[in-house]
Amino acid sequence: MKEDLSSTHIQHQNPHHKFHPTVLLLEIIFQSFCRRYNSQEVRRRSMARVILVAHDGTGDYRTLQEAIDTVPFSNTRRTVIRLSPGIYKQPVYVPKTKNLITLAGLSPELTVITWNNTANKIDHHQPSRLIGTGTFGCGSTIVEGEDFIAENITFENSAPEGSGQAVAIRVTADRCAFYNCRFLGWQDTLYLHYGKQYLKDCYIEGSVDFIFGNSTALLEHCHIHCKSAGFITAQSRKSSQEATGYVFLRCVITGNGGTAYSYLGRPWGPFGRVVFAHTYMDACIKHHGWNNWGKTENERSACFYEYRCFGPGSGSDKRVTWARELVKEEAEQFLMHSFIDPNPERPWLAQRMALRVPFSA
Repeated sequence: MKEDLSSTHIQHQNPHHKFHPTVLLLEIIFQSFCRRYNSQEVRRRSMARVILVAHDGTGDYRTLQEAIDTVPFSNTRRTVIRLSPGIYKQPVYVPKTKNLITLAGLSPELTVITWNNTANKIDHHQPSRLIGTGTFGCGSTIVEGEDFIAENITFENSAPEGSGQAVAIRVTADRCAFYNCRFLGWQDTLYLHYGKQYLKDCYIEGSVDFIFGNSTALLEHCHIHCKSAGFITAQSRKSSQEATGYVFLRCVITGNGGTAYSYLGRPWGPFGRVVFAHTYMDACIKHHGWNNWGKTENERSACFYEYRCFGPGSGSDKRVTWARELVKEEAEQFLMHSFIDPNPERPWLAQRMALRVPFSA
C-alpha cells in the first residue's frame, strides 16, 4: 500500500499532533540524508569542467576533437562538452585514457556528428593514433573512455546504402549512457562492442545488423526503425558463461511501410542473447522472427527471447521453434536496471543519471 503523502504532510503541519519518538528519529535521519545528498550533488555538479564547442568561434573550441584532446589523461573529474547547434562533419575519437566525458546538445535534430567511413575506406584525421581497421575502426564516432554520457546528440554515418559496414558509433567502454540520442546509418549503425551501456529515449535506424557487438546493454523506451530488408541485432556472445546480451524494454519497432522484411536478429556469436520485452513490433518483422545465420548449430545455443510484445509483427505462431516466449519468472532478470548494474554495493547507473547536466544548466 502506498503511503498517503498528502495526509502525512497535513499531520506534520498540525502543532497538536504527537509523533512517536521513533517516527521523529526517522524523520530527522531522512531530512539529514536529503540535505547531505543534495549538497553532495551540488558539489559534484560544481566540480564538473564545462567546455563549449561552436563552429563560429564563440566557444572554447571550434571542433569537438580539440575539446576532447584537452581532457587530462586518466581524468577523475567529469568534463561536460556542450555542442552548439550545428552539423559537425568530423570523425570523433574518445581514447581509453579520457574518462568521465559528457557530450550535451540542445536536441538531436540540431546537433549532428557525422562522417562517412566504411570498413574499406577509413579516414580518422588521427595519423598518430592506431584506432583500428575494418568494421572495428570505421566508426564516425569511437568511444573507448569509460563513464561516457551523451545527451541530445545525433551520431551518423553518412555513407550511402550499399557501402557495406559503416558504423555510426562504436562503444568499447564500460558504464556508458545515452539519453535522447539518434543513431543513423544503414549497415552496422550502432556497435555496442564491449562493457555495459544504457540507452534511454533513443532513435536507432538501419538495415543490416544495425545493433551489434558483445556488450551488456539495456535499451529502454527506444525507437528502432528498419529502413530495408535485414536484421535488427547481431549479438556476439561467445559462451553461456558470459553475462552479455541486449535487452529492449518498452521499445517501438517501425518499418518503411512494407511487410515481413526484417528479422529481430541473428547470432553473430553462437550464444548470442537478445530479449525484446513489452515492445511494439510493426508488420515489417518477419513471421519467423529470428535467423540462424546459416548455421543450424546456432539454434542449439542462441538465446533469443520475447516477452509480452505486441503489434502485427509480434507473437506469430510461425516463430522459429528455437526462440521462445519467456514466462514472468524468467523475464524478471531482464526487466530491471540490475541487468546492466548488478552490484548494489557499487551502483553506476544511478550515479550517471544523477550527473546528467542539461545544456541550459
